[in-house]
Amino acid sequence: MMNNSSLHNKNDWFVSWFDSPYYHTLYKNRDDSEAQQFMTRLTEYLNLESGDTVLDVACGKGRHALFLASLGFQVTGMDLSQNSIEHASQFEKENLRFFKHDMRIPMKAQYDAVFNLFTSFGYFEDEKDDLLTLQSFRKNLKENGVGIIDFLNVPYVEKQLIENEVKTIDGIEFTIHRSVTKTHILKNIAFNVDGIEHNYFEKVRSLKLSDFQKLLEKSDLQIVELFGDYQLNPYHSSNSERLIMMVV
Repeated sequence: MMNNSSLHNKNDWFVSWFDSPYYHTLYKNRDDSEAQQFMTRLTEYLNLESGDTVLDVACGKGRHALFLASLGFQVTGMDLSQNSIEHASQFEKENLRFFKHDMRIPMKAQYDAVFNLFTSFGYFEDEKDDLLTLQSFRKNLKENGVGIIDFLNVPYVEKQLIENEVKTIDGIEFTIHRSVTKTHILKNIAFNVDGIEHNYFEKVRSLKLSDFQKLLEKSDLQIVELFGDYQLNPYHSSNSERLIMMVV
């Protein structure tokens, strides 16, 4: 099932990279067990009950959404990537649906929980697009609903940054260069397939907790709890791996 509503520009970096088969090759070995444990802990902490509705914003190929559906929730996954949604849609069932959709535009329903996971925020150049995204979160939450934004922790990333790395996956050698500016965290990805050079990049706004607090306030949302990792330990600005915000 598709919804083609979108505000995106075809030149946005995430449009071409997330729809590339090489994106899925590079990240094919993500830790599904960690993701599943995170979802189990989180839904138990939020006291979500079987049958509650969950919206997975920027769901990718649906690894979180699939597991959430297996826990008994009514799950909707949405993502801008046509390839990701086509892949995820093969797993649709009665309590699991996927849509191609731009996260700056609200879905038509409201949900008990809205999740934005694994640094699926801060892709846009203009802050107004981040505001539109958060305003959509707010509109998609039921009156007593709760939102989760799982973002990288910028101070930790800055300290732990591995500038250069080479990964060989499925016979493709990916050369990765990472850098941090005042406004963005950047990753350049270069590789050669059949004699053809490919170059992509990822560009995420380096949003810290104070930045999120300002954006959320403008979006009529507020942080009610913070976690610093997928085990739901408390957040510490300097040494937590993640910035996980529970918002209402």
